[in-house]
Amino acid sequence: MERVEMIAIMGSLILLGIIFHLVRTKRLRIQYSLLWMLTGVVLLIFSIWRGLLDAMAKLAGIFYPPAALFLIGLLFFLVIMLHFSVIISKLYESNKELAQKLAILTWRLKELQKVDRFKRMDADANR
Repeated sequence: MERVEMIAIMGSLILLGIIFHLVRTKRLRIQYSLLWMLTGVVLLIFSIWRGLLDAMAKLAGIFYPPAALFLIGLLFFLVIMLHFSVIISKLYESNKELAQKLAILTWRLKELQKVDRFKRMDADANR
């Protein structure tokens, strides 16, 4: 095997190992790890199966097949970044909505405390 193939295989295995470790230690949720696992598996398949990589490179017009492997990895990373951008956007909207609700509840609590204070002052004055 060529040095590039060995590096690609080792890189794919390391990526998969890191993903499994992060999921096992609960630092990465399974739903978010699926795209990463798919990326690692696809890179590993293309790293091991040189004929498939050669065919994909030829189809794409790439003359050096290992460059096609890195292109495939880059495309997967772009999909992952898009996926996380969508998740972050949803979380931003949810966070903004929660902050607004918290502000309204804080305001209502202060208003209720003011009313309660006035009632106590009025009750004390009537004694």
